Amino acid sequence: MPAPRADLLDPASVAALGGLEIVARWVVDGFITGLHRSPRRGFSVEFAEHRPYQPGDDLRYLDWRIAARADRWVVKQFEEETNLRATLVLDVSRSMAWTGAPAGGRGVRTPRMTKLAYAEQLVAALSLLLLRQRDAVGLVRFDDDVRSVVVPRSRTGQWRRILGALAEPGAGTETKAGMGLARAARLVRRAGMVMLVSDLLVEQEEVEESLRGLRAAGHDVTVLHVMDPAERDLSMMAGEAVFEDPETGLAVPAVVGEVRDAYRATVDAALDGWRAACARLGARYVQVQTDTPFGVPLRHAFAARTRVP
Repeated sequence: MPAPRADLLDPASVAALGGLEIVARWVVDGFITGLHRSPRRGFSVEFAEHRPYQPGDDLRYLDWRIAARADRWVVKQFEEETNLRATLVLDVSRSMAWTGAPAGGRGVRTPRMTKLAYAEQLVAALSLLLLRQRDAVGLVRFDDDVRSVVVPRSRTGQWRRILGALAEPGAGTETKAGMGLARAARLVRRAGMVMLVSDLLVEQEEVEESLRGLRAAGHDVTVLHVMDPAERDLSMMAGEAVFEDPETGLAVPAVVGEVRDAYRATVDAALDGWRAACARLGARYVQVQTDTPFGVPLRHAFAARTRVP
């Protein structure tokens, strides 16, 4: 019997088996099994690094000096050889550090991941996937400020830099997605891919303005809307409760049964609004719930990558 693919398993169960690096490698290895890798190749004037020679490579770009000196066959790789430059923009605000299924909850065998933990695993896997396809990948982490910036590169060690950035602190009290997207736009000098990973608990107009600018610059834009299943309909709650905004501290007491229908209608309207705004701007919108196997958003991201020249 073949081993189960990690990208198709329950995310919390997969995450419990190891650290960020181990899980991301396992998820990506399962995802790319059977995929045909055929990256577009090209060369420019800006040298980046060497890579091992592969059958079919243009012999003009062999480094003959290294071949003569060290008996190694390597090809000069230039900065523009990568298929695209991708920047992942990750929301690390306080609202992301939430889960609707705490440990010990009724009927819960494995605690569900927080939105942030799920997003970090997803970003790590996406980065590794793109790097294995010879794409240049960068990262921007933001909350009420830009917390981390990793310039897009395809060189050896880039994934380690991204993992290091993911381990840095964040969780500020606000979500300024426009700031994070603006920094991403400055990192990508030519048309590439920008992917926003956020719970989108932010003013829609602010994000729309930034997305409009990215699309006007020719970037392929994907929005991964990360949600906990309990955010959709308050299904994990009953009776009286106090609803507290994790970013502002505003607390509102309510009887769940009395507000559930209005809450569902509000959430549905918000989701429709995001979906319509992205469609209007030419951006791709994907809603991802934290109990969704990682393979689902990875398929959307991989499909986005293949559309970028």
